[in-house]
Amino acid sequence: MQPFRAEVAARLVELAPLLLDQLDAMTDRMMEVLLRTEPAYQDLLAHGGEELRASTRANLKRGLHMLIGAASGGARVSLRDARNVGRRRAAQAIPLEAVLRAYRLGGQVTWEALLEVSRHSNQHDTLLLEVAGSVWRTNDAECAAVAEGYREEQRRLAGVDDSTRQQVLDGLVEGRGGDPAFVRTASELLAVPLDGRLAAVVALPDPDGAPALDAPTAALLKRGVRSVWGSRSGAQVGIVALGPMGGREVVTWLRDMASGPVGVSPVVDGAAAAGSAYRLAETAARTLPADSSCVVSIDERLPEALLSNSPEIRSRLVGQSLGGLLDLPDDEREVLLDTLAAFLASDGSPTRAADQLYCHRNTVMHRLRRIESVTGRKVTDPRSRLLWQLALLGTEHRRPAERSG
Repeated sequence: MQPFRAEVAARLVELAPLLLDQLDAMTDRMMEVLLRTEPAYQDLLAHGGEELRASTRANLKRGLHMLIGAASGGARVSLRDARNVGRRRAAQAIPLEAVLRAYRLGGQVTWEALLEVSRHSNQHDTLLLEVAGSVWRTNDAECAAVAEGYREEQRRLAGVDDSTRQQVLDGLVEGRGGDPAFVRTASELLAVPLDGRLAAVVALPDPDGAPALDAPTAALLKRGVRSVWGSRSGAQVGIVALGPMGGREVVTWLRDMASGPVGVSPVVDGAAAAGSAYRLAETAARTLPADSSCVVSIDERLPEALLSNSPEIRSRLVGQSLGGLLDLPDDEREVLLDTLAAFLASDGSPTRAADQLYCHRNTVMHRLRRIESVTGRKVTDPRSRLLWQLALLGTEHRRPAERSG
């Protein structure tokens, strides 16, 4: 951007603070127009507009600083960010024409904001006519950079097939994440930053055998999150690059699309930990009932994970804790298990357990005495309560309210 004449530059410096104060209003204007006129951006906003709004605001702010910087002769035009936006929108499958229209809208909004703050300063600004050409020349240059980045990403995507993604995923979960050369090559090939904060996701098939997550790569990209997906042992497996984002946000998004059991690992630092993250996510997923459509983190399923990883101990724990209760006739066994589950969930309160079971407190007390006699354990013993709780997890017994829900 060429420096302006002295009197034009002085006027821009004067208007600069007022112009920057309009940044949020300019962003609101951009978002409103995009939502109203661009179907591709409507779809993107429907999946959460945080990334789009942040990107739009950053683009407008960068343009304002370039314009203001030109007034002092110190502006340097960097088109790297515009190319990155083009790459990101190509990966999100936003049509290039829509992306370019959005960028040109940004130039229009910037010019209109400049005129507005000028009018409010009670001066007639014929000087600003000299700025108009500079605004649109810069906008044209950024549009060209956006298109360049967009086409680069299209070429990259066309050159990466499913087998390549699967090879990268296999390498990560099998321990190659500790090889800097492998991580660097994989990151460049897939355009996924694998050297930062990551989380693993494992999605088991839904009850009909279909994938539990429909097109997770695209769904996460619409929120500005990159990931690599493949399959292992019949399950969908993904490594998600979180950047500054928290793992809970990803869990929330996955819950909106899951139709089967899904497990998520803790956040780990770097690809070297991707293998352990995968194992934790898989364990979390396999603690869920096969007919569920839940998404859980491993931290939500630690007791179940401990039991699932040691079938022999689980079997021994169930047998020793519940004793002959499991050998009773079906009807009596289910009633007593329901009563025990409600009693434990009520912190040992027979009254609250009776409320859950829709029966009288004395009925609960009678059943608890029966449980004590069959199992040889006391309801007043904290260790017995702990063992019973774990044993119920080991039998995957759910209370009536949970079964009906």
